[in-house]
Amino acid sequence: MTRRIAHLDMDAFYASVELLRYPQLKGLPVVIGGGRRSEDEALRQSFEGQALSRIPVSAFPLLKNYTGRGVITTATYAARQFGVGSALGLMKAAKLCPQAILLPVDFTEIRKYSRAFKDIILDIAPLMEDRGVDEVYIDFTDIPGGQREGGRVLARLIQKTIFEQTGLTCSVGVAPNKLLAKMASEFNKPNGISIVHEGELEAKIWPLACRKINGIGPKADEKLRSLGIETIAQMAAQELQWLIDHFGQKTGAWMYDAARGQDSRPIVLESEPVSMSRETSFERDLHAVRDKAELGELFTRLCTQVAADLQRKGYVGKTIGIKLKYDDFKSVTRDQTLDTYTADAQTIRQVAGQCLKRVPLTQRLRLLGVRVGSLVKASEYELNTPAGAAELAEPAIDLISKTPQLF
Repeated sequence: MTRRIAHLDMDAFYASVELLRYPQLKGLPVVIGGGRRSEDEALRQSFEGQALSRIPVSAFPLLKNYTGRGVITTATYAARQFGVGSALGLMKAAKLCPQAILLPVDFTEIRKYSRAFKDIILDIAPLMEDRGVDEVYIDFTDIPGGQREGGRVLARLIQKTIFEQTGLTCSVGVAPNKLLAKMASEFNKPNGISIVHEGELEAKIWPLACRKINGIGPKADEKLRSLGIETIAQMAAQELQWLIDHFGQKTGAWMYDAARGQDSRPIVLESEPVSMSRETSFERDLHAVRDKAELGELFTRLCTQVAADLQRKGYVGKTIGIKLKYDDFKSVTRDQTLDTYTADAQTIRQVAGQCLKRVPLTQRLRLLGVRVGSLVKASEYELNTPAGAAELAEPAIDLISKTPQLF
């Protein structure tokens, strides 16, 4: 059988989940981003006891009134028409589309729907690679309907079932490999299906900009353009050695294969996380001395959240680190490796605090993060080191009042 790999991408996932709760906002420019604010709480309290679908559109907070440094997680297609999109600062977006409605990210709801659509896929096509909260790769090759019309029949079944059971739409690209499937899923958004066969590389892929290849970022694209290469066809016309000379052995060889649609990566059914982290950007720059109490509370909360993530997912780690971003956008990281593994909130807080002492804190801060790496399964650690079991049983309690502030 011909290898058929699908890439499924949920359409404007965060925004679409919110529109299930607020159907009155369908067709309107809506931006999802930032944390929950006082305006959001006031909206809920004002209409408490009423169905969310009955809240009048005029009651929702508008993007034009936003102040802070949050960024957009996603936006409805109506908002994207104004140049508003993911990772754009909310205040910049307000200048482009001031009339957009602004809603906060609800991670609990997002995780619920993420699990729901993936469970639907697994019931139909069990060879699935999880690529994040809103996208997956699926091996169609040996699944009934996976070869019919190049995979369109199976893609349509999955798409239809997800919509019927969740109310959400998705776009699917089916191709001979992951590289081409990822590109194809963008061809016909939203709620589209795109098929690429082996013989269609020249017609469907080569006319595209090099940037459309997943893995070619802004810097590589800028360099390619400076060398007179704008399309994938132009990149495919280059000799292997020419690409290696300009981009290095590894990247040059990958570009050579990618331009020819070659990708042998398998579907990865299970993958172990390398690390877990939590970070937060501040609405205003914070100073280590003048905002010591606020920073200390945020720092402890991040440590507690990372510990809870580890315990919930069944992992322990031994490398604990921090990340800071200063007001001039420069970043710094520090980490420390322990002799034993841990998922204990207080241990993470203490070691992360030691890392914090190794960085200058004279500048104002705009971001703070905590990371735990070198992960192993907690069950394996318990088997190998029984003494660690008591430590793993420690709950990730709120330590704000217990732990000395290190800022």
